[in-house]
Amino acid sequence: MKRTPLYEIHKSLNAKFTEFGGWEMPLQYTSIVKEHLAVRETVGLFDLSHMGEIDVQGQGANDLVQKLCTNDVSRLTDGQVQYTLLCNENGGIVDDLVIYKHADNDYTLVVNAANIEKDFEWIKTHNDTGAAVTDSSDDTALIALQGPRSMDVLMGFTPGQLVYEIKFFRFEVSRVAGIGAAISRTGYTGEIGFELYVEASDAEDLWDALYPAVIETGGQPVGLGARDTLRLEAGLRLYGMDMDENTTPYEAGLGRFVKLDTGDFIGKDVLLAQKEKGDLRKKLVGFHTLDRAVARCGYDVYQNGSPIGKVTSGAPSPSLKCNIGFASISSNTGKNIEIDIRGKLHPAEIVKVPFI
Repeated sequence: MKRTPLYEIHKSLNAKFTEFGGWEMPLQYTSIVKEHLAVRETVGLFDLSHMGEIDVQGQGANDLVQKLCTNDVSRLTDGQVQYTLLCNENGGIVDDLVIYKHADNDYTLVVNAANIEKDFEWIKTHNDTGAAVTDSSDDTALIALQGPRSMDVLMGFTPGQLVYEIKFFRFEVSRVAGIGAAISRTGYTGEIGFELYVEASDAEDLWDALYPAVIETGGQPVGLGARDTLRLEAGLRLYGMDMDENTTPYEAGLGRFVKLDTGDFIGKDVLLAQKEKGDLRKKLVGFHTLDRAVARCGYDVYQNGSPIGKVTSGAPSPSLKCNIGFASISSNTGKNIEIDIRGKLHPAEIVKVPFI
């Protein structure tokens, strides 16, 4: 398995590791619940260096990213970040990602760790504009600060009032603890937070600078376990579970990130027809169980005695103290459903997302 530049630090902190997308990543340091609540109440420190970074630059870059993405990239100004989707010709989701606009014809696409090679090949295959496409993942590290005290921590390592000036889904290239970094006001937790992109060779120095301040603030390092429960509470989808190449943005509840009034993009005709007909094969819904049972990915969902779909994500919610999840269902005639958990049907209720 691949390892991030911070692997030895995680070992020294007695992290419990897990495989994720071909990477050996920290699952937890203390407990998922403690780490989750630290982010909700104070601040958490994350190593996200497994994520991929693909640069699209030079003449034709504007046209290429617009052709690839469902959102309207032309609306971006320099220093702005946008959530978007790559779709195939059938409207299925190749990946979900965030795109950073540095300048005209100069972008970085941050993609899911398990999809780096797939996305890189997809972009190159559809590059008929002459833009330069580069996979810079191995040279880039990503460290995140998330939580209500993240600004307080970062303030001690950045110039002046910079952290208060960066707006949501914006970024600035500056210095953090004397290290050159792109400081992005983004995250995957539903909390205020920042993601810091640095050279891979600077990752240990940046972590070592931030870690004592996080601990002093009452926070702690956070692994992938709490990252999953945090994103689920915030109603954020996970690629490979809540969406895939056989799921369209509308079926994943992500239709607001499809801009059909832009120029052509891959999959547009299929998505346009699906929206006009309003005929979805399936749809993603949020639910919580009505007893103490935990519904996990792959469990069957029933309504009125008939199977209607499967759970895509499910976990206990440390904040809400109940069990929540997403399910992809073909139809429903009300909010009451049942989920087959180890051979027994348990009652659940469809609810609006985000959960918090």
